[in-house]
Amino acid sequence: MIDLYKWSLDRIRKDPLMSTWMEDRREEWTPLLASKIKFLLEGSSFIFFCDDERRWFEEYFLRKINKKGNERPLLPFFALKSLFPNLDQINTKEGIELLVDMLNLSFPAGFIFFYVGKGNSIFAQIAKNSPNSYMWIIGEHTENSFFLDEKDENLDIKMIQLFGLFDSSISAALFDEVIL
Repeated sequence: MIDLYKWSLDRIRKDPLMSTWMEDRREEWTPLLASKIKFLLEGSSFIFFCDDERRWFEEYFLRKINKKGNERPLLPFFALKSLFPNLDQINTKEGIELLVDMLNLSFPAGFIFFYVGKGNSIFAQIAKNSPNSYMWIIGEHTENSFFLDEKDENLDIKMIQLFGLFDSSISAALFDEVIL
């Protein structure tokens, strides 16, 4: 077994496109990722959602995370929008609290929010109100999140690369290839 930090470095270096930008950022990526994978291994579900501009990535992520051909169990990733179709109507702290109450009832083994998008979106507020959320925040440095630059012309490509690293990290953790 190898430490997730070292494993991530090896994985990043195998992808020449990713190694140019992600190698320097693995120190912020790896501890955050490790802490969230632990939730998954302990039985928590991931409630995934994106801001409106990244709706395409939400569909991409949810189609790929449990794609046919993965040699691992199906993972508990759910689209927040499918659990609560009126998500666009939540715009107050009380609304967020009611949503969280519903999710607590629905996921008694626990859940964490996984949000990808701009930090000033109302959707970001849902994730920011939960201490265990996993966030890839675009255009804003936020505690316990991975920052992505909204002005980066390769942002979409980087998000897809991050998904690949995230996905393979989960597999490595599930099959005891890494130490979290």
